[in-house]
Amino acid sequence: MPHDDFAFEPVKGLPEAPPEGEVILWQGRPNTWRLAVEALNLYWVAAYFVVFFAWRAIVAGAHVPVMEAVRIGSPFLVMGALTCAILLLIAWVQARATVYTITNRRVAMRIGAALTITLNLPYRWIGSADLDLRQGGTGTIALSLTGETRLSYLNTWPHVRPWRMKRTEPALRCIPDAARVARILAEAAETRIAEPEVRRMAPKAAVAAE
Repeated sequence: MPHDDFAFEPVKGLPEAPPEGEVILWQGRPNTWRLAVEALNLYWVAAYFVVFFAWRAIVAGAHVPVMEAVRIGSPFLVMGALTCAILLLIAWVQARATVYTITNRRVAMRIGAALTITLNLPYRWIGSADLDLRQGGTGTIALSLTGETRLSYLNTWPHVRPWRMKRTEPALRCIPDAARVARILAEAAETRIAEPEVRRMAPKAAVAAE
């Protein structure tokens, strides 16, 4: 029988059932291909090996026929294909292990393929959200945290805004239909922040009768 690594979750993507009054508005995960391209630089890696193939073939072509020169340079294409396949596998594993959740009270991120962690980010911790929309509708929503809230860049990569290491910005990376998700997040955050905080008052001490 297939084994579900996350069967212990009472609710998909969350370590425990949401408290009363909390509603899940959206859940999703990264697009594997876009994660490989944007977080793992798939295109740049492929181009690197193509350049080495072309250089080796051109150098060899000065001394041997064209087809022989292509054969001499072909090992770089083979190595490049294997490397890109490994990057795609890493992106697939990362995407499969990830669940992003937006509720009416927080953003939760279950991330990590080898060491799984869940980040719970109440809206009061989020100062702003920036949308990086790409062709095809996929995009990344980066969350700027307020106050003294700090996250480790290495522990949360690739689910972060690239190169923001001093103040790590967790991000919903490479999600489909990112503009719609950004609207859901914005509306939920605005509603939550606008709600007055209700505190339970301690009962007044009884006044002794004279």
